[in-house]
Amino acid sequence: MTTWTQKTFALPSHSRGSFLITTHIEAQLPEIGRYSIGLLHLFVQHTSCALSLNENWDPDVRRDMSDALDRIVPEDGDGKGKAKGKAALYRHSAEGSDDMPAHVKSALVGASITVPIKDGKLALGTWQGIWYLEFRAATHTRTVVATIQGEKQ
Repeated sequence: MTTWTQKTFALPSHSRGSFLITTHIEAQLPEIGRYSIGLLHLFVQHTSCALSLNENWDPDVRRDMSDALDRIVPEDGDGKGKAKGKAALYRHSAEGSDDMPAHVKSALVGASITVPIKDGKLALGTWQGIWYLEFRAATHTRTVVATIQGEKQ
């Protein structure tokens, strides 16, 4: 019989960067252990951060990812639409120079991930982990809605 569980919890607060949160997710969701088969869906309720599945071993990958996203979606000068004599990159600048780039990065990476559950554990690949990517310089409290669907053991 298929059952559903849903829970909301906060992520650890961080300023800009990419963070491995697999153990935090597992600690927040001991219910995973009760499922023989299923899906865990994670959705972050914010528009300037993201969730992703990626490398879980080498922390340089997380730093490189943050650097690469900063090159792809740069900040715009002083956050007031003035980029040192150049035309502004973004119209939206009310919350600072990192806000609009954070929205773009969030749209590119995504606000949700889905991970299979097998025999009471997340069925991640050997080198996969769950990432929280924070795109704002200031620390924020970020909330995740976790939904589990599956068959209990």
